[in-house]
Amino acid sequence: MSAAGNILVVDDEDKLRGLLKRIITLEGYIVHEASDCKGAWKVLNKEDIDVVVCDIRLPDGNGLDLTRSIKSRASDAEIILLTAHANIPDVVKAMRSGAFDYISKGDDNDKLLPLIAHAIEKARLQKRVRLLQEQVKHAFSFDNIIGDSTAIRETIAMVRKVTGSDTTVLLLGETGTGKELFAKAIHAGSERASFPFVALNCSAFSKDLLESELFGHKAGAFTGAMKDKKGLIEEADGGTLFLDEIGEMQLDLQAKLLRVLEVGQFFKVGSTTPTLANVRVLSATNRNLIQQVKEGAFREDLYYRLNVFTVEIPPLRDRRKDIPLLAKYFMKLFSDKLNKRVTGMSREFLHALERQPWKGNIRELKNVIERAVILSDGEELGVETLPAAWSMESSIVQALSAFDLASVEKLHIQRVLNYTHGNKVEAAKLLNIGLTTVYRKMEEYGLNGPYLNASNIDMPN
Repeated sequence: MSAAGNILVVDDEDKLRGLLKRIITLEGYIVHEASDCKGAWKVLNKEDIDVVVCDIRLPDGNGLDLTRSIKSRASDAEIILLTAHANIPDVVKAMRSGAFDYISKGDDNDKLLPLIAHAIEKARLQKRVRLLQEQVKHAFSFDNIIGDSTAIRETIAMVRKVTGSDTTVLLLGETGTGKELFAKAIHAGSERASFPFVALNCSAFSKDLLESELFGHKAGAFTGAMKDKKGLIEEADGGTLFLDEIGEMQLDLQAKLLRVLEVGQFFKVGSTTPTLANVRVLSATNRNLIQQVKEGAFREDLYYRLNVFTVEIPPLRDRRKDIPLLAKYFMKLFSDKLNKRVTGMSREFLHALERQPWKGNIRELKNVIERAVILSDGEELGVETLPAAWSMESSIVQALSAFDLASVEKLHIQRVLNYTHGNKVEAAKLLNIGLTTVYRKMEEYGLNGPYLNASNIDMPN
């Protein structure tokens, strides 16, 4: 493709076509020629054309039909139509066909070059946008969801079945299992992929703020509303709206969301005029919505509208085969990000990962690997880069007998002391025992050493 641009001139008048070619070529463009629609398609199928300059009347068709055909093939090329006598009906037809603009033959040659320059700018911008969309689509496709376990493969296979439809999908699963990643993959594989994907965590806002974020507001709707604001539903028009932690939404907002799902419209805060909404709604929660319905905390009618297709994302402990794959992926990710040469993991390091309960699932694993890469001084991640609490608990647990009550008590007191950063008064309150008893138990179990950071150890439920 020419740096300046590739232009196709389509006209059955040889002299005019030749004149246009000379004018355009002098500006540094590469110009291709065709005398009819058939010849134009030969060039279009062979060359990467930026702009087509085309006569409306051609021997085997007309420029309006050719314009519609080019645009129907999702081409990035822009079309400038040539008319013998520009009139309002021709102009209207040209623009409705998807033409970039039109000019009168012979009279507007001085306008042609600026018009071509603007058309090329638009065509190339559209190409860049399309390439970015393709890159995003690939980045969030199901092929990039890491895992080879039966659990994750079966989940992906199920979700693929609903991707191409406009059906609402409810994603269930524990925190950190990758519900938003699945939502993005659903969007990327759908016909809405070229439109926005907008995500909102319903637990991150108060009721009033959530309403404004979701539905938008009119100027003067409340104190501080100085101008109209689009809500995220409107921002996602034509695309997908992902509502995470949907179980946290207040009942009155649930009713408004239900209206979006049922009739495709909503009211902005402070407005009496409905706004149309063309969005696909995906939602996620780690709560038991059925129980919330029974307790009156979640609308039953909304639940059934969201629950058309339900997918449960498996926790990491149910897909342990994927832990090494995920760990290697995150190791590479953070090695590149931190500009460190970490290329492997020791066997002991991997075994330690595989033994963990992973209550925070993939998000927790990601954080652990990032920390390990930061602490690593060599090319291999070793157990010394793992949280200190892991090694201490591991050594304690190995020394315990499963039937030894004293050992269980020792581990529990150690955990509480870790949680309080060694504060014995606070530990006594949490254990519901006297401070003297805490000292006695510490001496009895040899718990006089340093205490761990509470963030690195889980308190028992």
